[in-house]
Order: sequence, then C-alpha cells, then structure tokens
Amino acid sequence: MWSVIDQSPIFFSLTEATMHLDGKVALVTGAATGIGEALALGLAGQGATVVGADLSWAKSPETSEMLRVECDVADPDSVRACVADVERRYGRIDILVNDAAMSSNLTPKPFEEISAKEWTQVLTVNTLSPFLMSQAVVPGMRARKWGRIINLTSATIFTSQPSLLHYISSKGAVASLTRSLAHELGADGITVNAIAPGLVMTDNMENNEAYTAEVRGQAIAAQIIPNPLQTKDLVGVCLFLVSDGAGMMTGQVVAVDGGTAVH
Repeated sequence: MWSVIDQSPIFFSLTEATMHLDGKVALVTGAATGIGEALALGLAGQGATVVGADLSWAKSPETSEMLRVECDVADPDSVRACVADVERRYGRIDILVNDAAMSSNLTPKPFEEISAKEWTQVLTVNTLSPFLMSQAVVPGMRARKWGRIINLTSATIFTSQPSLLHYISSKGAVASLTRSLAHELGADGITVNAIAPGLVMTDNMENNEAYTAEVRGQAIAAQIIPNPLQTKDLVGVCLFLVSDGAGMMTGQVVAVDGGTAVH
C-alpha cells in the first residue's frame, strides 16, 4: 500500500522550464534557411535573444526575430570573431545550435564517383563547424556553469542510404562528437545533444532535382507516421533540449523522422 505524500507542481514546473527562454542568448548556425531558420525562430518565439550565423543572408528576407551575422563556420578566425562579437553585444551565449552543413546541395552518387576533393569538403564543413563553434562558446558557458549545445546530425546514420556516403559519414562523426563532448562538459553544467531529422523537404531540397517525388514518397513510406516531415516538426524537440527540464539529458541523439529509425 502506498500514498501520495508530495503534490508539488512538477508538471507545471517542467512546462515552464521548457517553454520560456527569457534572458537566454542563442547562437544558431545555418539560420538563413531551412531547419536552422525554423529552430532560430522557434527559440526567439520562446523569449530567447537569437543570433543567426550564416553566409547566405542575401537569400533570406530581413526579420526582427534575430540578429543576422555573417560567419564562415568552417573557418577558425571567422568563428572566433563571430562568437566574440555576440558576447560583446549580449554578454553571453547560453545556447548553441549547430545546423550549418552541406546537405541539400549535394547530388547523390555511387561512392566510386565521389572525388577526394568532394569527400574532404563535405567532411570538413559538416564536422569542423560544430567543433569550432563549440570550442569558441564553451569558455563562457563554463564560467557560468550552464550551457546547451545542440548538433544537427541525420537519421540516415541509423538507417543508412545509398549514394550519400560522404554526407552520412560526416553526420555519423557529428553524432560521435556529440557523445564525446557531452562527457567532457557534463561537470560544467553544459549538456550536449543531437537531433537526427529524417528527410525534411526544405526549400533548398525542393530545388535539388535529385530529390524527386519518388524519393520523397519512398522516405514517407518508410515512416511509421506517414506524413511529410517539415522544419516545424523539429522545433519542439530543440526547445525541450535547451530547457532546464532537460538538464539531466546529455550525450543523446534524438531521431525526429516519423519513426523510420526505431532504436
């Protein structure tokens, strides 16, 4: 026999921690379009001060929800200058979302046809950028004993997929980076997690002729939930992972793919 002896508002507290980011400063890479833009706007919508870092702002209309800065996320000097500028403006960076990557502009091809140059470029951009960004923001997070780092990997690391060996290999490296970095930063109050989306048809993906209606149909057919994935489907997971409610969750790779990868 047992009885409830504590009726404290646990669920209310969790909801409050998840949904309000007032006073937090977030830096989101790849924020000009697609998933990065959706996550940046989602964070801003919950009260965070958001800085979007990208090189493609000319393609994106002005918005009041975030400060837009130019940054080459695969260049150490550019990354350091970007982070220093944000810290000068706002005094801190509490949340880092590493979304910038080569993905929608890639053409699927057999691995024999991937050149060493292309392999190196994809691996460099997709793995060096979260490393450099994390390295730049961590000192400030450590000083405050609080931080949230979210990396974007891909559900293809669980399911595999032909003709994208360079991309999938790079995203597998990001998942490993996430787990290893979580071990290094946990004692400092910093969590490191990753979101692994399925096939999200962003505007850039729509413009890539390789992703035909047949390819999209196959992706949806492999899902438990047979709806096309949209950028908005990733926002709620991101908001939870950066919240106080996820303070004991780190080193995890969360698949948001309609149930394609059940693991």
